[in-house]
Amino acid sequence: MKSLKYIWILCLSCLAAGLTSCNEEDKYFDSKYQSTKIVVDQIYLEDYESSVPDRPVTFARLGQLIRVEGSGLYGMKKVYINGYETYFNRAYVTDHSMLIQINSNTPVEDAEEADRNKIRFVKDDATLEHPFIIRAASPTITGISNTLPKDKEKVTVYGTGLQETTKVTLPGGIEITADIESDEDGEWYSFIMPENYSGSGSIYSEGANGQAATPAYFNFADCMILDFDGNGSQGFWSWSETGSMINADDLVEDPYDSGRGKCVQIVPERLLKAGVISGKPRVSECWTAGNDDAADDWSRMYSYIPATTPLTEVALQFDVYVPEAWSGTGHLQISLFNNFNFGGIGSDDDGASNQVAFYVPWIQEGAIVPFSTTGWQTVTIPFSQFNKYATMIEDKESPVFQNVVEDRNAATYRNFGMGFVNTDFTYQDVSITSTAFSSRIYLDNWRVVPYKTVTISDYPEDEETTE
Repeated sequence: MKSLKYIWILCLSCLAAGLTSCNEEDKYFDSKYQSTKIVVDQIYLEDYESSVPDRPVTFARLGQLIRVEGSGLYGMKKVYINGYETYFNRAYVTDHSMLIQINSNTPVEDAEEADRNKIRFVKDDATLEHPFIIRAASPTITGISNTLPKDKEKVTVYGTGLQETTKVTLPGGIEITADIESDEDGEWYSFIMPENYSGSGSIYSEGANGQAATPAYFNFADCMILDFDGNGSQGFWSWSETGSMINADDLVEDPYDSGRGKCVQIVPERLLKAGVISGKPRVSECWTAGNDDAADDWSRMYSYIPATTPLTEVALQFDVYVPEAWSGTGHLQISLFNNFNFGGIGSDDDGASNQVAFYVPWIQEGAIVPFSTTGWQTVTIPFSQFNKYATMIEDKESPVFQNVVEDRNAATYRNFGMGFVNTDFTYQDVSITSTAFSSRIYLDNWRVVPYKTVTISDYPEDEETTE
């Protein structure tokens, strides 16, 4: 049920049009009001879409409308929020209440320390400085640098509004408060992975703009496809010294020496030595075992990722290590099963109904940007970005994880694979003419992960029961 206070505000708003404009002659500026003591008893958040439209609060965000309740408010001349002079319409001011919208230009972390998280009310002969927390928009998370980190490795979480992160809580309630770094523009924070940690799920963080959470894929390895160290089985056939097939002997020990065991150099050293020419499809390919391996029936993952999970909420992850710049030629093709030719972007494999995706990290936002990593980095590709499922979504269909599992199980050969392609192609409106390829690209830990965005409400208890 809407509060009487909120109804009062609506009534006041309706009357506002009939009120006279501000001038120094009317009673609003009488000296008796200008000298009356200012008292703030409570500040309320005004949100007519909420079940509590007039909610008592201890903080508010830029752009939000607040109502100040107290006494001595009539006659208010100026209001400063975080030191920023903030407009208010005196038509909405009485002795006991006033409405203020927090200007989107109000400084938050850039506010002077003496002004920050304070509202200053000013009349001719009375002022009041009231403590009140001001936050920017709710923080968001866009990714994690490495979701399967080793002990003592730095983990960086990317997003927006992450300024002044002071606390990180790992799945299982492990709290980190030391050695946290955060970007002054709020685009990331980082922490050091504790030793002997085995939990998995979402990372929660607390900073200047409130709490944020990652999808529940941190340290998640329950749906491993292939880690080249015994989880999942590699498949190979028709191997030759100059051929594209990668076998067990082509695997290498972690070149970063981080303790990750074996990994795959997606263009093996034997092929680099022979030379990878321009215009070459199917340079290399690495597969899982396929039909005869129980691990290749992904219905085993339903206990972790339900069959009905929308494909916007489930993703493929793998780890990549590129010690030297990769740029200008070559890309990865990812195939959900063995029915494609690794022709790459723009080939028949790239059909709208095909279960393939591509990885071209050196083209970003329509520009060529040389790509390398300092250590291992996680790549996340939602299944909604695989061609077939992206097409279904464009056609207003709602593919789910069961579609992926059933497509794979219905295939003649259900091997999951990745391969390197060195052909000409166009990606993000950038046209590429291939050249000889010589970079070293290492991949590890192919896995399926939950990818649902975690939205944190400022008021999760929400709220008053409607009648």
